[in-house]
This record gives sequence, structure tokens and C-alpha cells, in this order.
Amino acid sequence: MVEDLSRLPRRAFLMRSAGAAAATGLSGGLLSAEQPTPTGVAQPATAESLVKAFHESLAPAQRAKVCVPWDYRHPKHGLLRTRVANSWNCNDTDVSSDFFTADQRKMVRDIFESLTSPEWHARFDKQLEDDTGGFGHQQSVALIGEPGSGKYQFLLTGRHMTLRCDGDSAEHVAFGGPIFYGHDSGGFNEAADHPGNVFWPQAVAANKVFAMLDGRQRKMAIVDKAPRETAIAFRGKTEIPGLPVSELSKDQREECGRVLETLLSPFRTADRDEARKCLARQGDLDACRLVFYREGDIGNDGVWDNWRLEGPSFVWHFRGAPHVHVWVNIADDPGVPTNA
Repeated sequence: MVEDLSRLPRRAFLMRSAGAAAATGLSGGLLSAEQPTPTGVAQPATAESLVKAFHESLAPAQRAKVCVPWDYRHPKHGLLRTRVANSWNCNDTDVSSDFFTADQRKMVRDIFESLTSPEWHARFDKQLEDDTGGFGHQQSVALIGEPGSGKYQFLLTGRHMTLRCDGDSAEHVAFGGPIFYGHDSGGFNEAADHPGNVFWPQAVAANKVFAMLDGRQRKMAIVDKAPRETAIAFRGKTEIPGLPVSELSKDQREECGRVLETLLSPFRTADRDEARKCLARQGDLDACRLVFYREGDIGNDGVWDNWRLEGPSFVWHFRGAPHVHVWVNIADDPGVPTNA
């Protein structure tokens, strides 16, 4: 008979999980937020180790809903491990529901916190409170592939959020694949200064670069019509609209570099480093173009709500009208397939 660990009290569950991890050599099987090392010094658990613990905690009925093969194609969403959208659920479970135990809901939260920067947890919580009623509500998780197989992904979806943890299973890509974040701070149609929107400062940073541009540069940087916000497939070496970052002056380029760091700041260090590594493989920021779209300029104030930083296999699309949607797709080569 297989024992259902999800029904054990928390302390007993921790002891059983630790024992199972020791028996199998899987240090990632511990539920604890810290893990012992050979030196006896506790180290913070990684998102990957927390995902393994979450997987191990699932009862058969839960696995039937949450776990799918690596190449699973959802009847509606297609290839699940690369699917991204502004508002969707990868299955019909709800993280906040009693489908999951209290310990499992805590593990999902711990995974989320491990994937994001501690400085951003409160801001993400505000976004989630405004958009879904709080973390876990109207959100679903999927476990794609098998832990330890080299092909494995944790997927968290919901309104204004698609996040992934893959432990580098998905080779050559950042964030485990395309991701999405956004915020409706109230009323759907936000004012020009986007009061209370936690992600609007990213657009403020980009507009600071625009303010530094001369007339010729602004003419190159401004495009009348924005593409579909979902159009984040890589364009490779084809001509990309906008102002080449390589044509910026030293101080302008340094400011553009600060924009990149602002964009990366909500996420964990490992994913930020992977994104920089992918960008470096395609020529760094000098291979990118910065574009601002007249379409969707709330208030017609010339503070651009919709803009994009794009390279051969780097897309960071910021749509600020009527509220913030941000689409991210990054790889080290434009030949990496995606169904975005």
C-alpha cells in the first residue's frame, strides 16, 4: 500500500520527506526552506528543490490533474511547456482550493518566492490582490516532465502571470521559456501616470532613455502602430523596427543598460544571469533595438505607454494601454522553437 504523505501532519511530513530524500540521495526532497550541506551549514532551498518536494508530496489523484509529459499538448493551449498568455489556467485546479493540502499550498508559495526577487514580493502581492484576490486564487500549477530526467518544468499560471522553473531543463532559453507579467491597478483603463501599477516604473525607465534622444534618434525610435502584443516569436537577423542600441551615445547606452536591469529586477538571480547570458550570445544590447509606439499613448502626452526592447532572440514587449501587460521571450539563438 502506498502511503499518502499529503495527509500527514506537517512535522511528520517533514520527517518522512527528509528520510525519503536521504534514502534516494535527492537532497531536493526536503520541504524545509533551508537544506543542510556537507559542512553542516544550512543553505536556502532553491526553487528546483522545492519543486521536487512538491512533486513528491502529490497523491495519485493530484498527479492525475497536475502532472503531464514533457511534450504534452493541451487540447486548447498547445505545447504546455512553451505556452504563454495574459490570462489563462494550465488546468482546472486552483492553488487556493482544498484540492491541495495546506502544506502543498505553502510549497507553491515558497516556489513562487524563490523564482522572484525578495524586494519584489510585496509588489507581486499587490498585483495579485488587485488582479485575482490574492496569491493562489484563480491560479493553477502544472508539473511537466519527470524530476531528475533532465526534462522538467514547474508552471504557474493565472491572470497576469505565467512563471516557470525548469532547472535548466529547457536548454538555451531564459526563464524556462516565455513568461508574462502584468497588472490592472484598478478600473481596467488606467490613467496616463498609471497610479498604483507596480510595473509602470519599468516604462518610466524606458521613457527616460527616450528623453535623452535627439531628433534623428527619436524619428527612428517611434513607430506608429504596435504589433500584436502576443507577437513575441524571434525574428532573428531580419530587420527589426526601432532605434539600434548600437547607435546610442555612451551615456544613452548606459541608461538603456539600466532599463534592462530594471526589467530583470523582479526575478531571481539565476534567471537574471541566464537572461544576460542569452543576450550576450546574440551580441548583447548592441544587437537590440528600442521602439516606442504612438498607438496607445494614454493622454497623448508623449510618455510612451507601449514600447519594446528587441534583438534577434530577445523580446521584452511592454504594453501599458489600457493597463500593463508584459511579454518576455529570450533565448541564446533565434532558432530555438517556441509556440509563443
